[in-house]
Amino acid sequence: MLSLLRLLKQKLGHRSSVRLAWHHTKALLAAMCYGFPARKLVIIAVTGTDGKTTTVGMISHILQEMGISAGSLSTAFLSVKGATEWNATQKTSPSPFLIQQFLQRLVREGCTHAVLETSSHGLVQGRLDYTWPLVGAVTNTTPEHLDYHGTMEQYRHDKGILIAMIRKNGTKVLSLDDGGFPYFRTIFTTRTITTSLQSSADFRINKTGESTEGIHGIVTDTTSGKTVTLTLHLHGTFNLENALIALGCTVAIGVPLERSAIALQSFRGVPGRLERIDEGQSFDVYVDFTVTPAAYKKTLTTLQSMLPEGKKLLILTGSCGDRMREKRPQVGRICSDLGDVVVVTNEDPYTEDPQKIIDEVWAGIDQNSCEAHQIFDRREAIAFLFAKAEPGDIVILCAKGSDTTMMTATGQIPWNEREIARELLRSGKRKVENGKLKIERGK
Repeated sequence: MLSLLRLLKQKLGHRSSVRLAWHHTKALLAAMCYGFPARKLVIIAVTGTDGKTTTVGMISHILQEMGISAGSLSTAFLSVKGATEWNATQKTSPSPFLIQQFLQRLVREGCTHAVLETSSHGLVQGRLDYTWPLVGAVTNTTPEHLDYHGTMEQYRHDKGILIAMIRKNGTKVLSLDDGGFPYFRTIFTTRTITTSLQSSADFRINKTGESTEGIHGIVTDTTSGKTVTLTLHLHGTFNLENALIALGCTVAIGVPLERSAIALQSFRGVPGRLERIDEGQSFDVYVDFTVTPAAYKKTLTTLQSMLPEGKKLLILTGSCGDRMREKRPQVGRICSDLGDVVVVTNEDPYTEDPQKIIDEVWAGIDQNSCEAHQIFDRREAIAFLFAKAEPGDIVILCAKGSDTTMMTATGQIPWNEREIARELLRSGKRKVENGKLKIERGK
């Protein structure tokens, strides 16, 4: 039966009118089943290629600090009134039945607001139908999922579905620095809030600075001329970009800019997004949901800027199966350009041959510019990098982030990279002897 369904899906294609009609029908049934709960909530929805989860986390944190009863749904977590649990589906936009069930739960528990992370697939397939956002935001758009969308033009059109869903008198929040801005601005909404690190926008950051504690800048509200200081206990200018979008979304629902900025001072990030893993080791370890070439550039450049002089950046990389093969060598090249030691390993192969995926990432690596290795077993690859790391170095484990499973041809298998990293760091001293990994257990 399952193989018959797969064959039927292949014959029809991703965007056939029959398949899309079925998706939208499911969304209607889900909303009816749970009593159209979005009618009783103020919905803020966020889409984009990178930064969605962190931005949702920032918005949720601001609402919590303001005493607003809210819940949020993201790739990494579900949150209800500040109580967080894992998103077991690991999908940005899960089934419409799960989305509507979650919204009904928020209403039942007395929430007035909901923050939803939305994927392009979910928007095309109507999983967010009948959520009626009051505010819709796009973080950025760079090449991703083009195996599904075909072209960047279509990808941006599909992201724009969110803006078209915004309620009457609603607001879209857009980055002027994003290549999709010229298109998104043409989709009518009553109000538009723009953000930028580079150009004149409604909210602009300048005079940025970074320290070991995080990053900061001065936000100017160009409509009023007011300025506020934004301090984040996070690294990377990309997090300033995320913060600007979050500020735009909260201002759109009436939270004063200065109060939103103050609230973000106590934000400590979301699980698996440039999350530091500290077990007392002499080098820094970060776990991050880095998957696109653009995200790799931003993340690795940020970590490079944090390296003490003479220290190394060690990178664990790979690529996901069943999507965008063309990005694999691009990722490999970026890692070899920006890293000192690069290990290519298995990630989420889905139905593809994992070694073939590794080989395609490897094809992009310039072995003259870094020390590069292929280690198929991901756990062994992590242990190898920890063994190679010296005091003051930085190790970045890319792609898995807060995931708790790995997707394989035979289904999901347990994989919690954050916990595996902690376990390996706790297990004792490591070193490389005679070119082979040796683990010395602590006594």
